[in-house]
Amino acid sequence: MTTLGPFVAREDEVGRLTAALARAGEGDPGVVLVGADAGVGKTRLLAHVSRIAVEQGATAVTAACVDLGEVGLPYLPFAGALGQLHATPAAQETVEEVARTRPALARLLPGLGAGAAPRAEDETGRLQLFDGIAATLAAVGAPGRPLLLVLEDLHWADPSTRDVLRYLVARLRDEHLLVVGTYRTDDLHRTHPLRPFLSEMWRHARVERIDLAPFTPPELREFAAAVRGAPLPDPDFTQVLQRSEGNAYFAEELLQAGDGSALPWSLAEVLRSRVERLDPDVQELARVASVGGRIVSEPLLRAVAEHHTAGDVDRLLREAMAANVLGWEEGRVAFRHALLAEAVYEDLLPGEQVRLHRAYRDAILADPSLASAARLAHHATRCQDTATALVASLRAADEAASVVAPQEEHRHLEKALRLWASVPDAADVAGTTRVAVLERAAGAASRSGDHPRAVALGREALTEPVDDPVLRAHLRVCLARHLLGLERERDALEQARLALDELPDDAPPGARAWALATHARTLLVTERDDDAARDAAERAAAVADAAGDAAAAADALATLAVLVVDDPDHAARLLIEARERAREAGDLVTEQRCHHNLVTTYYYAGRLEEAAAALDAGFARNRETGLEWSDFGMSHLFFDRLVRYCLGDLGVPEAISPTHPVSRAARRDTSLEPLIAVFDAVALYSAVARGDEDAIARGQALRPMWERDSQVALLSGGPTIDALTWAGRLDEAVQLATELIEHLGRTWDDYFLGGIWLAALAIAALADGAEADRRAGVDPALKVRHGDELLERARAAAVRGRPRGGRLGPEGVAWLRRAEAEHARLAGTADPELWRRAVEAFSYGYRYEVARSRWRLAEALLHAGDRDAARAELDVAHAEAVAMGARPLAEATAALARRARLDVAAPHRGEVLTDREAEVLELVAQGLTNRQIGERLFISGKTVSVHVSNVLAKLGATSRAEAVAIAHRRGLLAG
Repeated sequence: MTTLGPFVAREDEVGRLTAALARAGEGDPGVVLVGADAGVGKTRLLAHVSRIAVEQGATAVTAACVDLGEVGLPYLPFAGALGQLHATPAAQETVEEVARTRPALARLLPGLGAGAAPRAEDETGRLQLFDGIAATLAAVGAPGRPLLLVLEDLHWADPSTRDVLRYLVARLRDEHLLVVGTYRTDDLHRTHPLRPFLSEMWRHARVERIDLAPFTPPELREFAAAVRGAPLPDPDFTQVLQRSEGNAYFAEELLQAGDGSALPWSLAEVLRSRVERLDPDVQELARVASVGGRIVSEPLLRAVAEHHTAGDVDRLLREAMAANVLGWEEGRVAFRHALLAEAVYEDLLPGEQVRLHRAYRDAILADPSLASAARLAHHATRCQDTATALVASLRAADEAASVVAPQEEHRHLEKALRLWASVPDAADVAGTTRVAVLERAAGAASRSGDHPRAVALGREALTEPVDDPVLRAHLRVCLARHLLGLERERDALEQARLALDELPDDAPPGARAWALATHARTLLVTERDDDAARDAAERAAAVADAAGDAAAAADALATLAVLVVDDPDHAARLLIEARERAREAGDLVTEQRCHHNLVTTYYYAGRLEEAAAALDAGFARNRETGLEWSDFGMSHLFFDRLVRYCLGDLGVPEAISPTHPVSRAARRDTSLEPLIAVFDAVALYSAVARGDEDAIARGQALRPMWERDSQVALLSGGPTIDALTWAGRLDEAVQLATELIEHLGRTWDDYFLGGIWLAALAIAALADGAEADRRAGVDPALKVRHGDELLERARAAAVRGRPRGGRLGPEGVAWLRRAEAEHARLAGTADPELWRRAVEAFSYGYRYEVARSRWRLAEALLHAGDRDAARAELDVAHAEAVAMGARPLAEATAALARRARLDVAAPHRGEVLTDREAEVLELVAQGLTNRQIGERLFISGKTVSVHVSNVLAKLGATSRAEAVAIAHRRGLLAG
């Protein structure tokens, strides 16, 4: 380690850092970002805190980012930190245990894991690696013995390192982990990539900011005395104070450079004076080292120095270290401070810089194990060897790809493209074509999220002269998929069609399979030509099977399944087959897509328990593969909330609760705002049903998101209309429904299927208003006419909204039935038969709406004079509302019973427990666990838990045993 000066002062900063460390030891993790100008004392501070941490039983590791010019080494500080942890006896076994279950870690820790790191050509590989890093850091820390991870010089951090930090911050929950990052504020120019990153980080609840200031005069006096070993005379101290301005490193260099008026004025002079006092051969070694950067591996430095310095390299190194110019850091030779390395390098003449960069290039070419391809590209570029820089940039892209760092891969490939024109016979030199580099760069850009650049590079590839029609078709297929990522579906369809047109008859089956599969996907999302899309998908699957291309077959089958949703069993079989094919091919994206589509297939078919089971399987696979935070992982959370709500679980889901630590952190990250808005919107369903007092305000708070995300508009708008209706703010409910229907009609089309739901809610509000008008002797004709229009619109949407499979699904049918029943109520002719149809339609599993429709059915039966039937329906509706915790509905059923002078009787099993709940109760009585019940009934353990909770609530029991006892007393159990 490089030698640091004495540590003084900084009591406040030490207190804040040790307090954060103590919180981490209690399971309250955090991140602290320490910023200061170069030399102020960031490294001294963190070294001191690390010593305190170790003395208190914590594990502390420090790793640094390195300046490699245009493109850095991906994940460098994390690779260094994990390597240090693996080398620590106390943590070695833990690291290896995590690596065995997360093979992606082998990318950063070669030799660990169950096997070779899986190759991933998409975002899933990065997420698996991020998950492995996070899991390792979490596993090392323990209660009272947290892990302190210090990441120095974040101003040199590569994009992938910044992305890992984002991931860590978003995932922090209850780990025993404190991450401290340092950065130089004087390096952050206006366009520096760390500036927006810091702004983003500071918005997180778990991120703390420390701005380290230069020493105050009293602190500097204490520091100077510690450096000199005695108090400094006032005149000398005044000079040091004036010239250093409290900068610790500058002050120390001034104190060691001389005394009195001989002290140099500029920092560069100070730094040069330190080196100029050395033996000339040692000075030359320092100059050679400066070209390698602040930190350079000893073998590489030795290989260069042996040809460019006089004398024994070992002796020169010892003298440079004795003079505190060089030192050891992370097993490599390092300048004591980056400013010293910069000063020595800048003092070299341009010709000297080129000569020494060339020497580094030659040493690496002679022994590639001495440095990464990225370093070779850096040195080759600096010595104007464009051919070597081109080849090294391509190899650096390979190295970045091997550790799933698409941003760095993309940058290296872009650099290669810039060099291409300056290299004679570039294709021969590179061993590839410019078209191939463009295609690969487009793919890397797409995987790193830069879809516009991916499309631009893909289009540029098509401008290159390409004689091979198969290759040209392949380029169009790739471009089509990049365009889908940019949501330019029409352009994607055009490229997919051209790809098929350009493929010759004798094209390889694999190429044709991917062209057909891509064409099918684009047809699916654009023209909605189901027959054409189905034909393309079936042909793609057949051709892929013949070619033995499991990934293309999986992609085609996943598309085909969407096209047969009118037969959910067939769709499910296709998706399960596609999922297994994708897993066989290692295509995690398609595998996740199949999990997601299986959930939606069951959901839209009204098979909610099967949807819940598919969700459980998807969650388990996401955890297994480290993809809980992928796009499909987030979509699973959304559908999980929706399915649980429909099944009658009105609780607040922990994962999307505003009080959950993950959610609190995510809410401070503006990049996650659309995602959080979707979660907040779907959480409104249960909030309205529970009668949360802030439900209306929460729905209105999402109104600004309507223009950004139409899904948020629909998901938040519907429950808000319902909440306004329950609150008696009927005009506002109708007005909001009108505005929302018009907005989504412009965004989607006039016959969007969600309009059936919104129409039903609006007609319900109008019906409540019409009933109030009639009681007040006012004619509700205008409300009725408005209701007529809404019902006509809903019926038109059911016919012209073109649902997949050509017919309305159970949910759409149910809401149309409710719209018709509400319309009759609006017209003053409450029809029990219409409400029976609504009850029957919602009985596919939509528990809350079944109970609400029973309430309205009881009301209609009372109007018809059938009190006994009304009482039976009201008993069930009230019991269900109470069991679910649906306060407004429970109050409404109780109020109807009071008005009708009906006693809401204690419910009998047949009226309250559903058939499935009765089955579950029988098995609970037999002593089976939730998992065993799930296996017996072929449903998930989580679904069993929902049923058990419902049974407990309905029977007024507080435990399973009490529920069984009550059931025996009431004769609810057989035998």
